[in-house]
Amino acid sequence: MGEGFSLDFSILGCRFMQYALLAGLLGGIACSLIGVFVVTMSLSFIGVAIAHAAFAGALCGALLGFNPQLGSLLFSLAAAAVIGPLADRGEFNPDTPIGIVFSATMGLAFLFMGLLPGPKTQALELLWGSILTVTTSGVVLLAGVAVLILLPVLLFFKEIQAVIFHREIALAVGIPANIIFYGLLFLTGTAITASLPSIGGLLVYNLILNPAAAAYQLTYNLKRMFFLAGLFGVVSCWAGLALSYLFNLPSGATIVLVSVAIFILCSLFSPKRKVKQWRREFRGRGDQAIL
Repeated sequence: MGEGFSLDFSILGCRFMQYALLAGLLGGIACSLIGVFVVTMSLSFIGVAIAHAAFAGALCGALLGFNPQLGSLLFSLAAAAVIGPLADRGEFNPDTPIGIVFSATMGLAFLFMGLLPGPKTQALELLWGSILTVTTSGVVLLAGVAVLILLPVLLFFKEIQAVIFHREIALAVGIPANIIFYGLLFLTGTAITASLPSIGGLLVYNLILNPAAAAYQLTYNLKRMFFLAGLFGVVSCWAGLALSYLFNLPSGATIVLVSVAIFILCSLFSPKRKVKQWRREFRGRGDQAIL
């Protein structure tokens, strides 16, 4: 058994593994910080639509012969530009225009995949991702996006907290809530674009949602939530990378499954479950007292 699971730490000296670890660190931080916004502001479906738009854009780039990440960025920003105003309109339930954008980008993604000539190798790479093949430019892009997301959180934390608590009230007291909301959509698109080669188009959104949802199970404090989400995101990437290397598994899928396992553990040991149970018991006793 020891021979079957022996670790060769010399692999850490290889450049591709160093790049993979850096990508896991930066991508885990970037995606999970965005995830806190997505979870606390109930924007899950918006994130899914932008993620699929990014995947469709990457396939469009592969089909037309330009950089897939550029196509991913353009499509994700276009989706955000469409979703944002439509979601703000009172004539629609926000889920309606988001669902239309989601279905359109899904259709485009499969259309572009079908039109790709020859073997679908590049399409499959964009679909599943491979953190072990991240290049220098990919790491630099992830670093830039991580800084781009981290800086507003540090500089405008109080304003962001107010928008998360209640967007309309924040707007009423003079906070540029709409700018923050559209900035969030923009940052979601950039985080997905930067993480697409390592995690994959169908899985990248799970890395945004799962660590943040796990952190949300453990605390009500927003600062602590950002910290825990970033920690869980990095742990998911590094543990998934280690498991994929040890057992020859697809890296993107393994990373996402580790993040799911972290969420399940946090849900099982969540102090919020006890609070909800106490509230139910208190209400039950109150009802009995009235009767």
